[in-house]
Amino acid sequence: MPTQTPDTAQRLTAHPAQGAQSARALQRAGEALPGVLAWLVVSGVLLAVWQAREALLWTTALLAVYVAARFVLAAAAQAHGLRLVRQWECIDWRAEYEQRAEPDSLPHEEVHHLVLLPSVDESDALLRRALDRLAAWSDAQQSMSVVLAVEAAAPGAPARAHRLRRAYADRFRRVLVTVHPPDLPGETVGKSANLAWALSRARRILSGDADFAPDQTVVTVMDADTLWHPAYFDCLTTLFATDPARHETYWQAPIRYHGNVWAAHPLLRPLHAQASAWELAYLAAPWWMALPMSSYSLSLRLLDEAGGWDAGVIADEWHMAIKSFFARRGRQRVQPVFLPFLAHATTARTVRATLAARYRQTLRHAWGAREIGYALACARQSPETPRRAALQLVGRVAHDNLLAGVGALLLAAGTQLPALVAPGWVRAHLLSAPFVVINLALLVTAGMSALLWAWDVRLRQPRPTPWTARARLAEGIALLLLPTLTALCVTLPVLHAQTRLMLGCSLRFTVTAKE
Repeated sequence: MPTQTPDTAQRLTAHPAQGAQSARALQRAGEALPGVLAWLVVSGVLLAVWQAREALLWTTALLAVYVAARFVLAAAAQAHGLRLVRQWECIDWRAEYEQRAEPDSLPHEEVHHLVLLPSVDESDALLRRALDRLAAWSDAQQSMSVVLAVEAAAPGAPARAHRLRRAYADRFRRVLVTVHPPDLPGETVGKSANLAWALSRARRILSGDADFAPDQTVVTVMDADTLWHPAYFDCLTTLFATDPARHETYWQAPIRYHGNVWAAHPLLRPLHAQASAWELAYLAAPWWMALPMSSYSLSLRLLDEAGGWDAGVIADEWHMAIKSFFARRGRQRVQPVFLPFLAHATTARTVRATLAARYRQTLRHAWGAREIGYALACARQSPETPRRAALQLVGRVAHDNLLAGVGALLLAAGTQLPALVAPGWVRAHLLSAPFVVINLALLVTAGMSALLWAWDVRLRQPRPTPWTARARLAEGIALLLLPTLTALCVTLPVLHAQTRLMLGCSLRFTVTAKE
């Protein structure tokens, strides 16, 4: 059975019913906070437009400067990250092991990779593409076990998983299939519940293997559309084997939404370019705290100490990182692996369907705002964790959720409502200090956004068909529409999710098409 640190893992559950009433109240307050602030901003801006326009403009100006500064820092971090990617891609990671190995390092050949591949109703072709990339690793037959974690509620998914198990059985050390039953008590349908079920079943099977050593096992979680960098598992083996802090580390590679870049609708390519750039920037920047995202790796011992994934949450990676952080009393880190993996962007046949799919995806991701309350409750229940470390983690989780919701709402309302309500007053104050600051900050933000997009264009794989004037025009129009698309596909679904959290409503999990 998994080992756990005394008391901590038992306390830190998705709904801390065993904790104090104050911790439960704190968690609920944290969940409601983004929505409450968003609606307070709506009412405050409406009042300020009539009663305190200059104060509203200065508040908006300060926020605009902050956003512009973040974009400048992101561009600097992106440039640094791209240099690191080029350096890491030139490293022979097997030879690197020989240089790094110390007497307390694990033998390279004894590191076992347990790969969890959860899926719902993704196609056979998409799953085969992911499995082919895993099987291309030279040590896959000796050192990698793959778990195809499927949902029983998805028609045909179990049968498809068993077909794939038979097709790939000789290309990995083991291929296991776990079928997550529907409607289990206390569960929220989604990736985290599937992972919790898959890990428990996989451990039961692997524990019968005489060569299975939990302390030498690194677990990798991936989405069905994840295509790992060809050197990822050689690199991960070296880092895991030679790092004395291997059992307090998450390994995270940057995401590039290039898996289907030329099949995805051109309207959203600049938006996905921004997402890729920010993911790399967070990993490369020493001034920002990185968190695991989408597909990541960690030791099996770290999973055990935290008690594994919780079945009642949606944001599996952030929730797991928070849970293990407090289980280890703050002794945890995210180690960047500068070998990007490819992921698929949401896509559909029409503009309307594409926007709807992206909206649903962001709505699901925005449910991560729930983790603000969870982080606060964990901090309340874990006085052993250094206060500074706990506040840093809570601040990191809260910051992005609040900036994407209430921050974006304030910036949009503060720049647009005065012009709608009092156009004459705006014209008379166009050259005033707050208006000048706002315009300069927005200009800097636009310039940095264009730079991040240009870098992404250079990094894309070659276009399968020659560029046409129509294709170039579509890409240019999409870039010009980036602010509008960000509002439609990011800000609105974020506010939607945060309002539902404020009201105590649940989210119905839906999978967005990526093929």
